[in-house]
Amino acid sequence: MQDPVRNLKKAGGPTQPVSVWDLPTRLVHWLLAALVAVSFVTGKIGGNAMAYHERSGLAILALLLFRVAWGFVGSRSSRFADFLKGPRTVLRYTKGLLRPDAPRHLGHNPLGGWSVVAMLAALFIQAGTGLFANDDILTEGPLFSWVSKATSDALTRVHLFNRQVIVLLVALHLGAILFHWVVKGENLVKPMITGVKNWEGGAAAPADGRTWAAALIAGLAAGAVYLLVR
Repeated sequence: MQDPVRNLKKAGGPTQPVSVWDLPTRLVHWLLAALVAVSFVTGKIGGNAMAYHERSGLAILALLLFRVAWGFVGSRSSRFADFLKGPRTVLRYTKGLLRPDAPRHLGHNPLGGWSVVAMLAALFIQAGTGLFANDDILTEGPLFSWVSKATSDALTRVHLFNRQVIVLLVALHLGAILFHWVVKGENLVKPMITGVKNWEGGAAAPADGRTWAAALIAGLAAGAVYLLVR
């Protein structure tokens, strides 16, 4: 039986719609994108907007906890085991990236898989340091009292620096999407909206994510964040 994720295809043949991204993965992707934008804007504005900055940061933390758990129990394309490859595989993929006969990947390609991990790690650092940060004026993170002022100041500096790291990762992510669209003729945005990707051959679609499991994990993640800050 063909494996729809690991069976790579070369572009050019007839295609058919194949399910690739489950609904929970797509929702988390777009919610994270929206909340990161909200956090960035409200952080720049400051003042009263910092209340929304804090709330969006807590929501991001809950989504990150969900995405990590979903990376182990979600549908095939969403699992870390599916898209995290070793350095040799990543290097081989990178070297052949510009070749016209380079294989396509139904889910994340080897380079894109590690970019997902890099983004999740950077957002975890941002949300985690934000819990202890302060602005020396009005705003203090919900766990500010857990650490000394010196430690809070140090974590605030990490929080501000890591903001630039996230901006860089977002720029690289958008650049990769544009590269695949213009150079390789592959639309990566549409499948993350519809969950469906045009794929060559007759491979069976991977099973969609279980709704009950996603709801349970989402509730646990939100509850954990709430208990942490309350």
